[in-house]
Amino acid sequence: MAYAQNFIAVLFISFTFVSTSFSQSILGISPQLLDPFAINRVFRHRKIPNDNSLYCDSWRFTVETNNAGLWSIIPERCISFVQDYTTGDRYSSDSAAVADLSLAFANTVKVSNDGMDAWVFDIDETLLSNLPYYVAHGFGSQIFDEITFDKWVNEANAPAIPASLKLYKELQQRGFTIFLLTGRSEYQRNNTEKNMVHAGYSNWERLILRGPSDKGILATKYKSEKRKELEDEGYRIRGNSGDQWSDLMGFAVAQRSFKLPNPMYYIA
Repeated sequence: MAYAQNFIAVLFISFTFVSTSFSQSILGISPQLLDPFAINRVFRHRKIPNDNSLYCDSWRFTVETNNAGLWSIIPERCISFVQDYTTGDRYSSDSAAVADLSLAFANTVKVSNDGMDAWVFDIDETLLSNLPYYVAHGFGSQIFDEITFDKWVNEANAPAIPASLKLYKELQQRGFTIFLLTGRSEYQRNNTEKNMVHAGYSNWERLILRGPSDKGILATKYKSEKRKELEDEGYRIRGNSGDQWSDLMGFAVAQRSFKLPNPMYYIA
């Protein structure tokens, strides 16, 4: 069933998502449609001291709250900031904070014994970290290249995000049925499953990937449609975890949705 209220937990703050109409590749960046320097032009006019840390922390805040809107690459002056953030303690701490809030909500759900209480997870930057790939590709400062990313996916070596792996196992212990809903394509199923198992995940109910008929559909619409299919099967989507607003919003939304941090890329 659909729920009347949907709360988006993003590092302790709730915000409203505005849907967009740009197309998505596997990681959703469409450089032919986006102006990679638009966000830089907006920030350039702000009277902020010449302090990259302050500037970039404010920029990251606008990204996580979806106020930045469409963007394709991080500001050049923020490369070191994003590198320090994603490889340091703050990213781990922020991810753990979201996982803790997710589990706190899960503990309020009276899980039935019919197996129909569901939790939906995105994969990239939600359960698995592609940071090793982005270390070699500028931490989001380069236009997304689907060919090189596909090669990375085929290696099946992305590590688990520790806080997410812990949450995943806690939810299973509490009786939630786990669904994996990703923007990856069907031809990547075997390598995705291999990577998930290698990273420590197991016993999900279903891995949902983009099929031929899903090609070119915006992530928000694609994921909403797949959630609606689960609801039509009778599942009650109690929680939904993702690093993109397009993972969480649209229709057939979860009772509670939880936004993980990701300052490296944006998917419409």
